[in-house]
Formats: sequence, structure tokens, C-alpha cells
Amino acid sequence: MRQGREEVWITGIGLVSSLGEGADVHWQKLGRPIAPEPVVDHERFAPYTVHPLADIDFAHQIPRTSDQRQMERWQRIGVYSAGLALADANIAGDQELLERTDLCIAAGNGERDLALDSRILAGSGAEGPTGAYLNQQLATGLRPTLYLGQLSNLLAGNISIVHKATGSSRTFKGEEMAGVSAVADAVHRIEAGQGEVFLVGGALNAEREDALLGSELAGALCSGPYRPVWKRRDQGGGLVLGSLGAFLVLEARGHAHARGAVPYARLSTVLSDRSRRRSGEASAAAARLFSRLPLDSDTPNIGILSGASGAEPATAEELQFLAGIERRGFNPQVRAWGSLLGHSLEAHFVAGLALAALAMSNDAFYPPFGTSEVETPSNLRVDRILVTAFGHWRGEALALVQSAW
Repeated sequence: MRQGREEVWITGIGLVSSLGEGADVHWQKLGRPIAPEPVVDHERFAPYTVHPLADIDFAHQIPRTSDQRQMERWQRIGVYSAGLALADANIAGDQELLERTDLCIAAGNGERDLALDSRILAGSGAEGPTGAYLNQQLATGLRPTLYLGQLSNLLAGNISIVHKATGSSRTFKGEEMAGVSAVADAVHRIEAGQGEVFLVGGALNAEREDALLGSELAGALCSGPYRPVWKRRDQGGGLVLGSLGAFLVLEARGHAHARGAVPYARLSTVLSDRSRRRSGEASAAAARLFSRLPLDSDTPNIGILSGASGAEPATAEELQFLAGIERRGFNPQVRAWGSLLGHSLEAHFVAGLALAALAMSNDAFYPPFGTSEVETPSNLRVDRILVTAFGHWRGEALALVQSAW
């Protein structure tokens, strides 16, 4: 019988966003005394703003043109960032280790046929009964190869093909909570001794008319000029999506130590819940999760990387929860990375964990990511970072990142 739980170390980070690529680039830009200006595109999809992906050469991680050609852009973003994480953890090229690297992937649906969607939307209601018209268009216009290319688990398949990571594979769906579930699954399996090294992450291509349409049909997008996360409430709130790929290598402490891997941080706890989102329920659910964390107010300083999306009422509920942390005797320093990187749905939570691990490894915290009364400058040292995930529609989650030493 196993004695105790294995510690989970973060030993590799792969991150690509509007700010650039790689862990070092993101720390250099986000960890300096004054945060950078957000990179936004407010023209291509007006009246909506997106954080576009920085210029990257996909061939650096996906050398074969034939592999790139058969992937949609969100898959290329994911495969690229997965390769960065494997290289960062010194796993890339180690075939014996790659064969034991398990995959936990958070993925949405693939990219759609915009021409067909546009034709259906234009003709809906004008070509007779809507149901019959829709069935006819789908039967004659939808290409089977396109449907196969949209399968969510193809991201994991392409990572295995390109990077030779061929352990077990699990794909999770469900927007922000898919990322939470992917991380939690890997953590629980490592703690239980059911695996030693996992590649975990997801990707979003926000520069898609179909992605923006889907969010806007749900009333979730923020329109008009760019505003930081905490300043969108007066305009009704909403998401500003960001193209992003985020992957982590999570590893059992003993396994990492044996191969000489140097950790960024320890991922000690991942907790989640799912309220019905009646008034006050999301903040109450998060408060219950917080009470289960191994925290002591005798050391009150705590960094908080908030996954707040700007969507309402979720963002207001998170603010209620954060105020409750202060009432418990803690001194929270809050930063919402979505103000600079955008909201990346399935990849969002993983990106927050990556930023937390970077801060812990550099023994420093971030400056405010936006101007608001929520984020205030501070030189206080934090020895643990809480990462939050309030889904813009459903789901609440917390993760605690600490020093590995």
C-alpha cells in the first residue's frame, strides 16, 4: 500500500500568446515592474476586440509541412505549445520517456466551414421552412473530411504524431472547466501513483468569425473599445478572446528528481465545483473550495491570479469571493491575466497555472495587469499563489501553487 501522496511538480511550460512564445519571454514581459500594454486587434472583427497570436514560425515545432497542412490553426497552436513544454522539461527527443508521457488535453470543437455557415445564415428564413432548408444544406454542403478534422481528440493525436508522446491519452471538453478537469485528472493520477509524467494543456484560436459568433449568440462578448477585465461591468461585461496555447509538464517529485529535472513550482491542490449560478451561488461555491485549501492566515500574504473573464454575473461573483478572502484574515494581491492575454476558454486555466509557476520560480509576483481598484501595486513577497477559474457560464475552481522546495 502506498504511503502518502506523491507531490506534483511543474517541470515544463509551453506558452504562446499575443505577447510572444515561451516561458522566458512571458516572464520578461509580465514580471517587470510595469506590465506591458495589451496587444489587441480591434479592426478585423469590429465591434469586437481580440488578442491576436504573436507571429510564430510553426515549423520550429512542426517541421513537416504535410503535418501542418492537415491541422486547423487551433491544433497548430496546441501542438506548437506542447512541443515547447516538452523541450522545456528536457523530455523532447527522449523516446523512452516520451513513450511513458501521458496526455490530458482540454479541447473544444474544431474550426467550422465559414462559407457554408454564411450561406446557411443568409438563406435561413428566406428559403422556405427553416428545418427543411437546414437539413438540405447540411446534407449537401458539409464535407465528411471537414467533420473528421473537427474532432476534439485530434489535438492529442497530432501531439503524439509530431512529438512522439505516446502514453495514454484523455481529452476533456467543456470550455474553462475542460482545462480544470484535464489538470485535476493528471494531478490525481500522479498522487495515486497511476502515472509519473503528464503533458497537460489546450489551445484556442480566437481569430475566427465562427468562434466570435458562437460567443455572441450567448451574449458573452464584450463589444466596443478594449477595457481590462475589471472595467467591463459598466458596459455590460463580456469576453475579449485571445489566441493562446498553454501546456504544462506535470511530474511526480520522485520521478523528476531521479532524472535531474528542476521544477518551476509544486501544484499542491486542484479543487472544483459547479453551481447553478443563481445569485450568490458561485461565490459561495468558491468560498467552500477555499476552506478546503491547506492555508494558514498566520502567513497572510497570498498572490491571486484570477481567471476572471469579464463576463457577468460571473466576474461580480468572483469579486465577492475575493472580498471574502480578505475578511478571513488574508492579504490577497489580485491580478487578472485575461486583461493582457485575453480569455482562452479551454486553455485559460492552464495559462494561469503557467504564470503562477513562473512567478514562484522567480520568487516574485506580477505588477497590476490593468488599472482598477481591484489590482494595486505591491512589493510584498508571496510564498503561495491561488489560481482561480470562474467559468463564464458554469463552473468554479481553485488551484494552489507553491514553491517546490
